[in-house]
Amino acid sequence: MWVAKRLLSSIFLKGHYSLFCRPPSSLPEYELRFLHCTCCRRSKIMISGLDILNASVSSELCQEKDKPLDSYYTAEQRAVILQCLNTSTESELEQVKLLRGRKAVNIVKYRTAHGPFNSLESVMNVPLLKHKSAVIVFASILKPTDKKERKKGKVHLAKFIRPEVDRALLEDASSIVSIVCGTNKIAWTHMDRARTVLDWQQAECKSFMKGMYMASDYLEDISTVISSFPPADFFLVEKPSISPQNTSLYPVLVHLRTVEAMLFALLTPAREPESPPKVLNMMRTAVGRHFNLIVGDCRTSGAERVRKMMTESVMKQDPRVLFPHDLVLKHRNSFQMSSRNRGEELCDALLQAVAFFELLRE
Repeated sequence: MWVAKRLLSSIFLKGHYSLFCRPPSSLPEYELRFLHCTCCRRSKIMISGLDILNASVSSELCQEKDKPLDSYYTAEQRAVILQCLNTSTESELEQVKLLRGRKAVNIVKYRTAHGPFNSLESVMNVPLLKHKSAVIVFASILKPTDKKERKKGKVHLAKFIRPEVDRALLEDASSIVSIVCGTNKIAWTHMDRARTVLDWQQAECKSFMKGMYMASDYLEDISTVISSFPPADFFLVEKPSISPQNTSLYPVLVHLRTVEAMLFALLTPAREPESPPKVLNMMRTAVGRHFNLIVGDCRTSGAERVRKMMTESVMKQDPRVLFPHDLVLKHRNSFQMSSRNRGEELCDALLQAVAFFELLRE
């Protein structure tokens, strides 16, 4: 006990180099302050003069829930927020922070059933939108420049196409064929610059991942598929994102790289050394980021995005993608959650083609 008292007295003893009495130096003096505990607001913790609390309006709004939301915004700000929430389409709402997925759908459903929002407080009646998330949504609406800067950064992360090709040549392409390989099939989408689907199908390859990966069997299956490809300015082959360090997926990686190499070899025509390539790789992760399908380090299914595009093609005058009526009828049940074969390759081939043209326009 006496040792502890001796230690404490030496720490706080004036004139000694202790916890709060620094040795002589050129450093400035630190002012002792108290940090209040945010839980009980009574306890005090002594700190050196560092301003670690930088309160912002949004953080205050997230904590104070007693007052109505409208009281924290000016009339002009309320008008901007309500204008966005009452007039934006579902796809436009998804561009606002936290409104992707069900929240955007719920906003459209709520205002359709109950009429336009008359106050910011009424927005909290929308399912999945509570006080804290509503504050973040309002801040995102009032500051759209932040969203544009993030979008530019995403596209600038760069070269989603390999090998490098003059951007002007890619932008002038009238049509492309987007190709995605799976473990037992190859799917392709033929799309023009206006994002009209000209052809969209897949073929099973019985020799894939069978036995000893016989090159002759692979060649026969892949050659049969390629014979069905329409002519196009560029052929876009998906670049898999499987790491070679994942030894459990090594057989799949070998299979995908084999098919990829054969597609490049069979689709590449004889050309002069300085002429641009016609067969390109597109990074699977770049497509995933474009459609917000990346969760952690993995890419999730894009079946929901494709179903939405097909519905918009029928219901809207200016859809994101235009599908011929026969292709809608053919593939309308290809991406059901309950189906054993959800058509993931078909889905990925379409999303890759859409991402190619949309990324070039940004």
